[in-house]
Amino acid sequence: MTVKAGDRVPEGTLTEFIETETEGCTLGPNAFKVSDLTRGKKIALFAVPGAFTPTCSAKHLPGFVQKADALRQAGVDEIWCVSVNDAFVMGAWGREQGVAGKVRMLADGSADWTRAMGQELDLTARGMGVRSQRYSALIEDGVIKALNVEQAGKFEVSDVDTLLGQAA
Repeated sequence: MTVKAGDRVPEGTLTEFIETETEGCTLGPNAFKVSDLTRGKKIALFAVPGAFTPTCSAKHLPGFVQKADALRQAGVDEIWCVSVNDAFVMGAWGREQGVAGKVRMLADGSADWTRAMGQELDLTARGMGVRSQRYSALIEDGVIKALNVEQAGKFEVSDVDTLLGQAA
């Protein structure tokens, strides 16, 4: 079942590679419940088919990094990049893209949460396995306020400017 605007985000766990140890977060991969992360917050989420892939690295992630301050001014508490990769890959991609403090790089390594969102994309024939559709979502206190799913091979509606307009 595909989620839609007005639905609650599904339960699930995402992992994040933590670079600096803090209270409650150890170095390396840390697991977080989506319901805990979204409670009381406004989240700008975008999902990509894969870390280090061409459109994701050249356009999608850089747009959110460049306009992170504008999203925060629009009331967004956190910006999430979700991909069906492991936390080590997401951490490395985030370092390479300079996201520190701007975008949380959240891994859905087995695509469990992506499937719960109804956003899985089978790229097995291309040697990539099950991945995520390219999409963006505005989430407020666990409720999806806007959902922008791309058509296959496109990058037209999940960009930062679309989500920024919806967050304002």
